[in-house]
Amino acid sequence: MTADELARSYFSRSAKRLLAVELLMQHEAFPDVVREAQELVELVLKGMLRAVGIDPPKWHDVGQILVEHAAKFPAGLQAELPALAAISRRLRRDREAAFYGEIDLIPEQVFDRESARQALDAARRVLDGVRHFDPEVR
Repeated sequence: MTADELARSYFSRSAKRLLAVELLMQHEAFPDVVREAQELVELVLKGMLRAVGIDPPKWHDVGQILVEHAAKFPAGLQAELPALAAISRRLRRDREAAFYGEIDLIPEQVFDRESARQALDAARRVLDGVRHFDPEVR
């Protein structure tokens, strides 16, 4: 498998994950929307890195790496990279809390409809960036 094939696999899987996130939103599983949106964003951004020849690290927030290597990305995507990196950073921050919570942090009490909507919108925005690599993914 080539890096391009693996990147396209990441993009395709991310588009399918969006369907799952939308279903979680319909069922008002708001913390799960946040967690799954983060994973979708991570997969897309790592796919973008692979598409430009960068082997992504094994950590969750790779947004800054995109910004550092902006010149390698399609011209139409370069201006969007700081916003995509900010989305990755925000969702990475919320990842564990949305999934595990803490004794004093119950996920359903922290992540409401609005935070889930923001996470879903952010995931859609990041996934939209795939059009610069593979217009077939939607």
